[in-house]
Amino acid sequence: MVKSCCPSILNTNPAHCDLDMPTYTVDPLSDARWERFTFRHSQASVFHSKPWLETLQRTYGYEPVVYTTTPPGEELANGIVFCRICSWLTGRRLVSLPFSDHCQPLVDDPTVFRSLVDHLKEALPREGWEYCELRPFSHADLGAYGDLGLPKSKTYRVHILDLGPDLDRLFHSFHKSCVQRKIARAEREHLRYEEGRSEDLLRKFYHLLLMTRRRHGLPPQPLLWFQNLARSFGDKVAIRVASKDGRPIACIFTIAYKNALVYKYGCSDAAHHNLGGVLMLHWRAIQNAKQTGALEYDLGRSELDNQGLISFKDNWGARSVSVDYFRYSGRDGPGKSRYLSKERAMEALFARMPDTLLMAAGKLLYRHIG
Repeated sequence: MVKSCCPSILNTNPAHCDLDMPTYTVDPLSDARWERFTFRHSQASVFHSKPWLETLQRTYGYEPVVYTTTPPGEELANGIVFCRICSWLTGRRLVSLPFSDHCQPLVDDPTVFRSLVDHLKEALPREGWEYCELRPFSHADLGAYGDLGLPKSKTYRVHILDLGPDLDRLFHSFHKSCVQRKIARAEREHLRYEEGRSEDLLRKFYHLLLMTRRRHGLPPQPLLWFQNLARSFGDKVAIRVASKDGRPIACIFTIAYKNALVYKYGCSDAAHHNLGGVLMLHWRAIQNAKQTGALEYDLGRSELDNQGLISFKDNWGARSVSVDYFRYSGRDGPGKSRYLSKERAMEALFARMPDTLLMAAGKLLYRHIG
């Protein structure tokens, strides 16, 4: 585990605050109340879960912390979970949550939410954080974040496929040429399908991930990240691989949580995209999700300028939701990681790196850019 430079968060004393409503901090990894709370809260996603937080800590050394107005000894009534990130490269910050598509503040009362936000804003300079970031799935019920002094930093699209209809109706709701015909093509090609979470499947996945990330001019996430996800989530993780003539050509990595199946990572060999392997894997995932009683298939977030990925998800008939991130720095503007301004200049370098160096770059950099 990466050692952290952050002070300990293992306390349940009220945080210093001049507001009428005391704020407390909770360690979600050791306090069983958090797991019970997220299990019963309708807006809690896989990114709130203890296994996800464990993986962030084990892989990158981040310290999860929940801010709540619930005092010790009582069942949690609300909470906003963050990771404390301390980096010599990108600074010290609170993020809710790193490497997570979204993380809804689990606060039903706008007054309580305002109290927690005011506490965070007041604590930021005192505790030496450069900024805090919130990544809500929805902010309609909690009021305008701008009115709370939280500037919008970025907007994404998240696609959710409703699994309520039967499989036949679902299949015929997909785009005929872009999805249905490609699934049929994969069947004609007799692609081999494998599913599980074995080391062999993880190795195949990571080989394709390395190819895909290089194609995009980016280093891959550390292998340890995926090993820790499989360890923390157990049989809720599924690695699905499509192969042609013994060679892996496509792979997706999913996590089941409560009533949803979450598609988190996908990778492929571009030379075999025409065989429909990626489409076949998503269709298999949907079929399996239906069998286990899942109500939705979360296809994840897309950047607004990635129209190809957005169209791919639209073709499945998935509902598209706009997700805004908000960042408070206490200065003019939303605050910006010191690393991000150099990111574009490094893409060409990453695209030409040998595999060993590209993997080493990912292992070094990801802990700083969450």
